[in-house]
Amino acid sequence: MPFALVQGQPVTKLPEDLYIPPEALEVILEAFEGPLDLLLYLIRRQNLDILDIPIAEISRQYVSYVELLQDVKFELAAEYLVMAAILAEIKSRMLLPRPAAEEGEEEDPRAELVRRLQEYERFKQAAEDLEELPRQERDYSLAVAFLEEKEVVKVPPEVALEDILAALRDVMSRADMFTHHHIQQEPL
Repeated sequence: MPFALVQGQPVTKLPEDLYIPPEALEVILEAFEGPLDLLLYLIRRQNLDILDIPIAEISRQYVSYVELLQDVKFELAAEYLVMAAILAEIKSRMLLPRPAAEEGEEEDPRAELVRRLQEYERFKQAAEDLEELPRQERDYSLAVAFLEEKEVVKVPPEVALEDILAALRDVMSRADMFTHHHIQQEPL
């Protein structure tokens, strides 16, 4: 399995004289956030149904990736080796005949792995959905302005008493125009 493309050519083996600083490994491995992420990637890349995982093929690809990791940095490969061991155990349990007492129960050895993958996929999707949401200080910044509080003095308007009485008379005369009238019909 190639780990890089250089001028369109797949690279599967690191050159002998290549020096890779430890911090550069994080960039190479950034695509996979753990063994479940790699396993999910291998399953999705082949458009496989997560409920019907062909353990043999996925194990082969997984182990080839782990071997590549071991060449680069063994400490990072530890988690991946555990998952490779789980895949090997599932493969062996599928190949071994089951005792007659267990046949009635017949639990698929892949069931636990499928459950973990589905759970991981849900969390990964939720994380991607959260990443899409706008985030303060990344997508926008809050602007805060502080203003000095000024005391506002309200000055009452200077109005003469005669002007107020004239306005009141005007309002009262208009109110008289809206009085109700009762009209009775006269017999003819």
